Amino acid sequence: MTHGGGSAASPRPVWVQAFTRLRSLAPRRADFGQMRVAPRKDVMAGITVGVVALPLALGFGITSGLGAGAGLITAIVAGTLAAIFGGSNVQVSGPTGAMTVVLVPIVALYGANGVLIVGLMAGVLLIGMALAGIGRYVKFIPLPVIEGFTLGIAVIIALQQVPAALGVATGGENVVGVAVHAVAEWVSNPDWQAVLMTAVVIAVILGGARLRPGVPVALIAVIGATAIAQLLDLSLARIGALPSHFPAPALPDLAWGDIRMLAVPALAVAALAALESLLSATVADAMSVSDRHDSDRELFGQGIANIASPLFGGIPATAAIARTAVNVRSGATSRLAALVHALVLLMIVLLLSRAVSLIPLAALAGVLIATAIRMVEVSSVRVLLRSSRSDTAVLIVTFTATIALDLATAVILGIVAAGALALRQMAKTATLEEIPLDTLELDGSTHSVEERALLDAHVVAYRFEGPLFFGGAHMALLELTEISDIRVVILRLSHVTTLDATGADVLADTIRSLERRDVAVLISGLPMRYTAALSATGVYPHLVERGHVFDHTPQAIAHAKRHVKRDRHHDLDGVS
Repeated sequence: MTHGGGSAASPRPVWVQAFTRLRSLAPRRADFGQMRVAPRKDVMAGITVGVVALPLALGFGITSGLGAGAGLITAIVAGTLAAIFGGSNVQVSGPTGAMTVVLVPIVALYGANGVLIVGLMAGVLLIGMALAGIGRYVKFIPLPVIEGFTLGIAVIIALQQVPAALGVATGGENVVGVAVHAVAEWVSNPDWQAVLMTAVVIAVILGGARLRPGVPVALIAVIGATAIAQLLDLSLARIGALPSHFPAPALPDLAWGDIRMLAVPALAVAALAALESLLSATVADAMSVSDRHDSDRELFGQGIANIASPLFGGIPATAAIARTAVNVRSGATSRLAALVHALVLLMIVLLLSRAVSLIPLAALAGVLIATAIRMVEVSSVRVLLRSSRSDTAVLIVTFTATIALDLATAVILGIVAAGALALRQMAKTATLEEIPLDTLELDGSTHSVEERALLDAHVVAYRFEGPLFFGGAHMALLELTEISDIRVVILRLSHVTTLDATGADVLADTIRSLERRDVAVLISGLPMRYTAALSATGVYPHLVERGHVFDHTPQAIAHAKRHVKRDRHHDLDGVS
């Protein structure tokens, strides 16, 4: 049907909207054009990051339970695809400590097939998040949640390395239990070789990072430790042979019930990949002058990477904050740097796999423990612990849940705790204050002594300030229910900042309670945006019908004065 010669545009079919949205997430010509701006700087940055990433990829692959080769494959495959399809020009992706925390129980229960299914499902979920535009909401995660989460991950990564650091062969799902068992086994039969190597590597990395932050100290420490182990022929556990090729994709031999059981871990992997990748991209934006990431494209790129990586024998991946920071500091300006980083790791697999296989596990344990130590920003944690009790509580809840439960649950609990405490704090800001009538009569009205005494004896005005919502409506309006010997109550609502359904319902109940006690209720200054909520209770139309709704408080006072004058001792509700 047309009106005035025009026609209403018909909505586009859903599949057309989905295709348009998908096309907006695809790689753009400008992304690749950026690679030609400063290729030399990008290549040098990529080589630097590749060198830094090598021991981390090996270590996280071993920690996950699938071996060092899985870590390298992840860094190569996920690093390449996330660089091409992601939403940041300087982001570097690969295996991370946080992801290995989630993967350890999956590998223990389901093996490589379980990791493949989880990776595929998580990748699809990430693409769905990108299509739904969820990327923008990560900025609403409170800082205490992020710090508690990071602190918990750092502790778990360190605990995971305890067996290798002590030279004890043990494993299992419970990280704390495995660490305790490893310590007990070492105490019964102590061997100092692995302990000393781990301690030296940690000291070299932490000291070198402070003195020479631009030097790949971790790789130097690992090379040195490997050389010493070979020269002294130490009886240390080593990485072992790396795969000489990417394994062909294989369909997993899992029952439907197993796949359903893996849905929750897949959701945890997707949530973690989204959280860590977007936080890393935000950090990269802060470090780079001109680069700004696209959150939804970043989720899309991580989804593609997480689908592909397990198919080639890798593990689910996320963007790596430490490697991204090295990339930016090394002068990266485009995606070429991340692609070169993946190429460097591929060349190491093809040309130096035998040398890499000789690296002692104790040396990699030292690298990862040092990484865990450097993850903790002591100054940020100290500031949060001193800022407020609420921030401290949220940080402790998130930290404890990260260690005792799982990462996704920890973030959810942290956000819930932060939200509850924020609502509690907001509810405390709501105030109900009695105001002398003479301060509200802005129309220049004057009264005789008798009239003033009459008004003061029978009329009371309250000003409500702040939010009137489910978190504190009952507390804020409690004072009104205790009014006695008053004939008219004026509620000044112009400073109400929030009025939800619960707040409107409590306000309506309060008004009805006062009217049942023969107290007339007048309201003034209610913002128009809240009339719908109060109208839904039936009270607002009732007050409008009785003429008890006013735009300005002096009008309400004048109306109250007429009530009092007409009847000083009887019901005023019937007078209009």
